[in-house]
Amino acid sequence: MTTLEHRRARLDNERALVMKRIDQLHADAESADETREGSPFGKREEEATEAFELEKRIMLDANLKAALAEIDHAIARFKEGTYGKCESCGQDIEEERLEARPQATLCMRCKTQQPKSTGRA
Repeated sequence: MTTLEHRRARLDNERALVMKRIDQLHADAESADETREGSPFGKREEEATEAFELEKRIMLDANLKAALAEIDHAIARFKEGTYGKCESCGQDIEEERLEARPQATLCMRCKTQQPKSTGRA
């Protein structure tokens, strides 16, 4: 298997894992809604716990969907023939970087110059 085939297989596997985690998160949320019972500590504590759990699920769901979008973007770049090229400067992304993070879209030079708040790798 070539390096590119290996990276594409890793992206496909990672995509399947992320999808499985999203499905499990949604199933767990539905299960929690169905089995919810009254709290012995009163309504306020129960509502606070539910709000906290909901916030955690929302954040985890958002993080998983962002990871899925990065993976899908990398897979699309394979199809376009642009995988492995920096989206900023057009140079090749370092092999070590692609090995560590196959969905990387920027070379290390461009990544280090990118503001911290942006989400793309």
